[in-house]
Amino acid sequence: MAILARYWPLVRFLAPLAVTILASDLSEQVLNRGIASVNNNSVETLASYGLAYSLMKFFTGPMSDFKHVGLVLVSTRRERSKALGCMAFTGVMVAAFHMLIAFTDLGYYTIDRLHQVDEAVGRKTRQAFLYLAAYPLVDALAWTHVGILLKHKYTMIVGGASVSDVCAQVAFVTVFVHSRVECDPLLVPILALYTGAMVRLAMVCLTYYIKVQGLLLKEARPDVTEVSVCRMLNFWWPLALILASQRISRPIVHLLVSRDLRGTPAATEAVAIMTTTYPVGHMPYGWLRDLRTIYPAFCKTNPRNRSLSSPGGYFSPAEIRNFTAACFATAFSLCLLMFWFPGLAQRILVTIIGLKPTFAQRCIVPLQIFSFFPIPITIRAHLSGWLMMLKQTRIMAPSPFIRLTVLVSCLLALPYLGVHGAALGVGSLLAAFLGEAFSVMVAFCYICYKQPLDVPKGLPSAETSEPSDESDWSIYDDGTCERATLISDTTSATTVPHRKGLYT
Repeated sequence: MAILARYWPLVRFLAPLAVTILASDLSEQVLNRGIASVNNNSVETLASYGLAYSLMKFFTGPMSDFKHVGLVLVSTRRERSKALGCMAFTGVMVAAFHMLIAFTDLGYYTIDRLHQVDEAVGRKTRQAFLYLAAYPLVDALAWTHVGILLKHKYTMIVGGASVSDVCAQVAFVTVFVHSRVECDPLLVPILALYTGAMVRLAMVCLTYYIKVQGLLLKEARPDVTEVSVCRMLNFWWPLALILASQRISRPIVHLLVSRDLRGTPAATEAVAIMTTTYPVGHMPYGWLRDLRTIYPAFCKTNPRNRSLSSPGGYFSPAEIRNFTAACFATAFSLCLLMFWFPGLAQRILVTIIGLKPTFAQRCIVPLQIFSFFPIPITIRAHLSGWLMMLKQTRIMAPSPFIRLTVLVSCLLALPYLGVHGAALGVGSLLAAFLGEAFSVMVAFCYICYKQPLDVPKGLPSAETSEPSDESDWSIYDDGTCERATLISDTTSATTVPHRKGLYT
């Protein structure tokens, strides 16, 4: 009980974020069930919606990582306005690109020719992509406020907003399925998606204005440098690049799996299987990705945590490592139970999602491959959080290129070994995750190697929860620390390179 009491603040912080991930995966299944319920040709519609949704997630994915800008950098109302401006501009640009795909030959070559799908699937995919044009803007504005709420430990509100998102989607699909309204079946999941997103945006915005805005200064104090737009983008772009590579992985998998099967009906079925198994396979371990928020929010060696109150205190890196290991064991056990216990996975697919038993049986092998994803996900999330705390995000920039290289290599090589269809796609994704985790480990080892041997006096170590009263430390983008020492009403700053002690 003493151990549980000690780690309870971390559980209380992470649990709502885990609910957020689970809610996102569940919402995809709600939308898939809505397609299956209102359309006789559900495989074709699932493939069309899956292609459009995966392409759309490629653009909205990097925006979701802007929450880390709010978590680490945004401390004033003026900085919030800058962050919102960045995301609003990005959302408008993405909407314009959606229209370009829908109305020009670029969409035909990107979807029909590149994916080698038939004419009906290509037409529906471009149509769905047009309908989803405004979603990135709504999603971006929501994620910006989510980061600010995380900074002030309002994870319960974040989780509640995600649950409300799913509930709104469930309500929309349920009402539509039981009504006699006739419309394009493709509109059912898309309108449900918009309904949930608007509910989520409203909840996080209201919480910000009621709970947080009064705690923020209008602008930075004279002795504190205000975070510029360039600094926000400099912190964000490596994270955006990493997530963009993760989002584009699904379209690449769909593309090469379809081309491997040469546009046959088996190709459409393989895309439909992957569209179904992605969210189901992601459910037991997807929440591990948010482990990277633990270091910036709770690590006692992060001097920036001194400015915020934390009811449960802060934790040493060793304690955070122990918590990470426990989270990995939980997720891996859930994967083994759900996907390897005889008959359980098929029952989930048939009962909850509403798939036909024959189609559900073809989803079992991809789901079993998904059970090994917690290994690279945990390694990547844990080390990424440590690097984010140091603002060393740029050193992670090579990892997406390694990920994509491994992914494409496996997709091209495994068919020669007799691996095809959905198993080819999911197996290649696992190899890509392992490659990305390895590259982050290399970056972590490089930072550890570059640490100097001495620890400046006044910087908190793993054994002390507070730095000395005479010093105020800040970590900057280049990995240096600045200490401001008060001497007779004047402030002098000394900048010294330091990384030693931040991971011990």
